[in-house]
Amino acid sequence: MNVRFLNPFLEAANDVLHAETGLTVTKGKIELEKSALTTEDITVLISIVGAVQGVALYGLSTRTALNLVTRMMGQEFTEFDNLARSGIAEMGNVITGRASIKFSEDGMESNISPPTVIEGQGAKVSMVDFSRIIIPLTTDAGIITAHLALRESSLDHENNNFVQLIPDAIK
Repeated sequence: MNVRFLNPFLEAANDVLHAETGLTVTKGKIELEKSALTTEDITVLISIVGAVQGVALYGLSTRTALNLVTRMMGQEFTEFDNLARSGIAEMGNVITGRASIKFSEDGMESNISPPTVIEGQGAKVSMVDFSRIIIPLTTDAGIITAHLALRESSLDHENNNFVQLIPDAIK
């Protein structure tokens, strides 16, 4: 994965979490992983298509999710109900949306899907041939682990369409 995809997400996560919760974000040790992702208590998954393609995932514990939605919505949450689920999904959506805007400003137009929330530890999410960068984002509310499995598409300039890069072995 191209590391130039990293900073837009780090900036977006810091901006969104600070604006919505007042929290400061500290970036942990960045790792590169190629195996399937094992989900945490709660994982938000958002697909990205266009000049940048792939998936952004945000994993967190139920306790961290409840702490975040309590701060975001200004009311105490003690269970991960539909409103809390919606708040956490929107958090991932806004972070990824802001990163997508930053890609656009760098000439890489991309769109994002609506968020999918996966609940329960241990589910496997495979990105097949995508490596992913793992970034722990530590806050006073808990740790959010961002998983970015992204790659750049090439542009068919003649037709102004993005085309997926396909390895020569399978063309």
